[in-house]
Amino acid sequence: MEEMVSGNPGAAGDAGSQTLENKQDATVTSGRNLINTKASLLDSGEDIEMTNGDTDEDDASEIPSLEDIDLTKKLEAQSAAEEGLEAGIMGVNEEAVSGKGNLESSQEPDDEWLQVLGNGLLKKKVLVAGQNKEQRPQKGQEVTVHLKMTLEDGTEVAEDPSLCFTVGDGDVIQALDLCVQLMDQEEVALIISDAKYAYGSLGSSQPPVPTDTPVHLEVQLLSVSDGPDIEFLTGKERLLLANKKRERGNFCFLRNEYVFAISSYDIALNIVNSTSKVDFAEEEEEELMAVKVKCLNNLAAAQLKLEHFEAALKSSEAALQHQPNNVKALFRKGKVLAVQGEYTEAIPVLRKASRLEPSNKAIQIELSQLLRKQSEQRSMEQAMYRKMLGNMAVPPHSSPSPAPWKIPWKWLFGATAVAIGGMAVSVIVAARTT
Repeated sequence: MEEMVSGNPGAAGDAGSQTLENKQDATVTSGRNLINTKASLLDSGEDIEMTNGDTDEDDASEIPSLEDIDLTKKLEAQSAAEEGLEAGIMGVNEEAVSGKGNLESSQEPDDEWLQVLGNGLLKKKVLVAGQNKEQRPQKGQEVTVHLKMTLEDGTEVAEDPSLCFTVGDGDVIQALDLCVQLMDQEEVALIISDAKYAYGSLGSSQPPVPTDTPVHLEVQLLSVSDGPDIEFLTGKERLLLANKKRERGNFCFLRNEYVFAISSYDIALNIVNSTSKVDFAEEEEEELMAVKVKCLNNLAAAQLKLEHFEAALKSSEAALQHQPNNVKALFRKGKVLAVQGEYTEAIPVLRKASRLEPSNKAIQIELSQLLRKQSEQRSMEQAMYRKMLGNMAVPPHSSPSPAPWKIPWKWLFGATAVAIGGMAVSVIVAARTT
C-alpha cells in the first residue's frame, strides 16, 4: 500500500486534475447496477431473528446459539479499540472545525497524506480543494457523496454518484464514515484504508472485495444537511428509516461485528420510540410495533454473542411486554435464564415457547437439555444432602467398652411396692392377734 502512495505521486496528481471532468461519464458504468451497489454499501435486507438457527447447524439467517458464544479476547479488544478510534477522530474533527487543531502538522510533507488515525492504516489526501466556508460534516448530519471504490491494483469494484448516509451512524464502512468528517463541501479526496476499516477478514461479495484487502476510495462531498426531525416524520417515513437502521444492524451481525450491530439496533429503537407530533394510522402503528419487537429480538441476539446476559434478558423481556407469546423472545429469555443457572425459571418459559411452536426443533433440543441438566443437578443435591445427613446421624467411631451393670427402674419400683405391701400386711396381722 505504501508503494502505491509514494511511488505514483504523479498519477495521483493527474487523477486529481481529471476527477471533475470524469464525473459525468462516471454516472453510467458498464453493466453495473448502482441500486444494488448502494444497497450493499448501506445495508443488508436479511433478518436474523428466527429461532431455528439455535441448533448446532449454523445458519446465518437464524438467531445465534448461546452455546456458540466463543467471542475471543481479540474481538473484544478490537471492538474497544475501534470505539476509541472513532472518539479520537471526532476530536480531530472538532479541532479542525474550530481552528484550534492544525491538520497540516499531521500531513507528510512529501505527498501531503493525512494520517487520519496516526497508525498508518487510514490515509486521506485532498485531490481537489473544496469550499471551507461551511462547517464540516458533524455526527447526525446527512451527507451525499460521489463514491468510487477500487482495489490496490486499480480494479474498480463499486461506484455510486449519490450515496447518502448519516454521519456517525455506521451506515457505511468506517473508512468513509471517519474521513468524510474531515472533508469540505465539494472537496474531492482520495482515501486509502486498511482492511480493518473496510471489509476486514471476511471481505465482501457486493462489492466484490477479497478478504483482508485494502481499498481505495475516491470521494467527492456533494452536500451536507441536518438529519430529519424524527418528531415530524410521517408513519411511513419513520418506518422506512427504522427498517434501514435495523437492516444495517443485521448486516453487521452477520459479519460478527456485534458492537456495530447493537449500535444500529439502538438507533432503530430510538427512531421507533421517539415522540411524534404527527398522527399515525392504526396500521402504521402496528407496523412500527412489529419493527420494534424485531429490533429487540435481534438486539438480544447480539448481546448474547457478547455474553451480556443481563442486557439480553432485559431486551427479551421488553419484547415480551409487547408480545407475550413471541416465541423468539421466549426462547432467548429461556436460554439466558438457563446459562445463568436459573433452571426452575427457564423451564416454564421454554415449555411455553414449545407449546406455541411445537415443531421448532431448536426449542425442543434446548428444553430437553435443560431438563437433563436439572435432573443431574437434583441428583447431585440429593446425594450431597444424604451425605451430610448421614454424617450427622452416625456418631464418631470409638472402641467398645463394657457397660456398667444396671437394674431396670421398673424392677426397683416393683420390689419397693412388694416390700411396702408386705410390711402393711404384717402390721394388720399383728394388730388382730393382740
